[in-house]
Amino acid sequence: MIRTLIVDDEPLALQVLENHINQLPNVELVAKCKNAIEANRILNEEKIDLICLDIKMPQITGIDFLKSLKNPPCVIFTTAYDKYAIESYDLDAVDYLLKPISFDRFFKAINKVSDSLNSKNESIVDDDYFYVKADKKLMKVKYNDIIYIEGLKDYVIIRKDNSRVITLQTMKSLDEKLPSKQFIRVHRSYIINIDKINSIMGNMIEVKEKGKEKLIPIGKNYKEELMKVIEGKRI
Repeated sequence: MIRTLIVDDEPLALQVLENHINQLPNVELVAKCKNAIEANRILNEEKIDLICLDIKMPQITGIDFLKSLKNPPCVIFTTAYDKYAIESYDLDAVDYLLKPISFDRFFKAINKVSDSLNSKNESIVDDDYFYVKADKKLMKVKYNDIIYIEGLKDYVIIRKDNSRVITLQTMKSLDEKLPSKQFIRVHRSYIINIDKINSIMGNMIEVKEKGKEKLIPIGKNYKEELMKVIEGKRI
């Protein structure tokens, strides 16, 4: 699933792209916004794979916004101007679409994004652990030991069966590093190890922590993706 953010100050352009996305089963519209400031807030809160980014916008242009991002997701520029095409490719944009954007042209761009994301995933080393900085040292954390991860402002708490690790980083940055086959974000403040789910009751997930039941809330923006994962594991 390609988690997508649309950034455009034109309501009609937002609607056209949303309609295109709704026709594609492998693309999820996470949010749409009218300027780079709103977009930056969303990027800090959500895992985004793709930005559909207008260029001519108030306050900050799409190109300047992309230049400001340290680790940007894939980008498709969506604009009425062709004069920025060369500069956009210098910024490693996946594609450059001129308005009005047809569904056929958008579909081709999404296929490029899918190929790009697959190439990145294949290049990741398949380790069973990672390191985080905690208590003034680097601590080794095995994926299989994690029950869930809880966000607390600029910190995250990695909950294991009999211990926890508190490290200074955002939920978004950690979510991007964790293997998607094993971990899923289920709430703005929670990432869970899929293998540790005991049951799902309404909008709550039950896990075992220190031998006791622990209930974790499911955010409304995350439930659909969670249930797709669960359905894929049913027999």
